[in-house]
Amino acid sequence: MALTNKKQALGKGIRALLDTIDDDIKTNNENVPVASGMNANALRIPLEQIEINPKQPRRDFDEQSLVELSESIKLHDIIQPVTVTRIGQNKYQLISGERRLRASKMAGIQDIPAYIRTVENHELLEMALIENLQRENLNAMEIALSYRQLMDEFGLTQELVAEKMKKERSTVANYLRLLKLPPDIQKAVRDGLLSMGHARAIIGLEFVEQQLYVFRETMEKGLSVRQAEQLVKDMATEKQTNTEQKTELKLPPAYKRIEDNMASHFSTKVILNRKKTGKGSISIEFYNDEDLERIMEKMHI
Repeated sequence: MALTNKKQALGKGIRALLDTIDDDIKTNNENVPVASGMNANALRIPLEQIEINPKQPRRDFDEQSLVELSESIKLHDIIQPVTVTRIGQNKYQLISGERRLRASKMAGIQDIPAYIRTVENHELLEMALIENLQRENLNAMEIALSYRQLMDEFGLTQELVAEKMKKERSTVANYLRLLKLPPDIQKAVRDGLLSMGHARAIIGLEFVEQQLYVFRETMEKGLSVRQAEQLVKDMATEKQTNTEQKTELKLPPAYKRIEDNMASHFSTKVILNRKKTGKGSISIEFYNDEDLERIMEKMHI
């Protein structure tokens, strides 16, 4: 009994999020009987009559968690009804509760309790997005994509999204910046292999190749967020130093031709630095051990 009350209390949070849900519930559905032992406004609807919202922002569901929920449903049924909207005769579309719907299918039950709301199409997506964004187990990429979807679908600014979600604008901006990361890094964040802190450090780098380098270093060496931030800082400092050197020591045309000819000869980037005293240095880049061996062969070493 205590567990049931606890779950019902948790359910009230989502119902409150959807605003006066009971006022909009359809109770005159002649084809669906009222669930026994449930809120009188909750109706049992056959699973085959409920379709998933195609614009549902959530994509990843933990399989083990679904199995555990399905076993609980077999024993106790669904405690918190899902929320749907009618889209035709004996046809409904899910607004919230996809995890419960999936677990119910796994449990092999025929129908589930549901609240029915009358909503416009544009409201359906917004409600689904906001309901999902209130869940604590969404990963950072799902949150970022949901924020972006709210902006694209409804023409919202970052400020309005922040206002709707009761978040700081900077928080919304930080999530949206994740969408600029290379796909490999986004996937690692989505899969829980890379933290939000690591991703925020990496995105501070300007070039994709730099971002991927720090990502690989972080994954292979198990760098902490602080270590990743320091690596990014070191790379930014090195870039600034090189830029200052290039500005201060701009090569005369003759030496620039030498630099270009060496780059062409070695098929890689070459940096020739020459000071006013006549001293200088040559830097030849290579990308892996095989590339280094290739350069050495050209140098007959």
